[in-house]
Amino acid sequence: MRMARELELDLVEISPNAEPPVCKVIDYQKFLYLQRKRAKEMKANAAKVIIKEVRFGPNTDEHDYQFKLKHAQSFLQEGSKVKAYVLFRGRSIMFSDQGEKLLLRFAVDLEEYGKAEQLPKLEGKKMIMMMAPLSKKKQ
Repeated sequence: MRMARELELDLVEISPNAEPPVCKVIDYQKFLYLQRKRAKEMKANAAKVIIKEVRFGPNTDEHDYQFKLKHAQSFLQEGSKVKAYVLFRGRSIMFSDQGEKLLLRFAVDLEEYGKAEQLPKLEGKKMIMMMAPLSKKKQ
């Protein structure tokens, strides 16, 4: 504390649980500024997850399926996740098995671009499946 007073700086306890406690003689305001700056840099470098959605009906035609498949391929190649879902309206919920087959086929067709994070599951009137892109190393 005497050294800190002589240098007109602050005595900061770095590791209080260590034996003996670790302290440093530094300018506390500068220390806080550097901590905030490091936290901001870490946040900027963190990967941002983008989720794109592809919607199907339980009786989606082949051409529409292929069109949406190509879009999903490009989304996965960009590095975005794909949320594919079948929306059931009215009595079409009776065809939930058809929707599941459609989503499983979708996952198999996109195997070389991404992997299914979650198998199709029914949530209310939607059957949802998530796909994540393959890591850059494998492509």
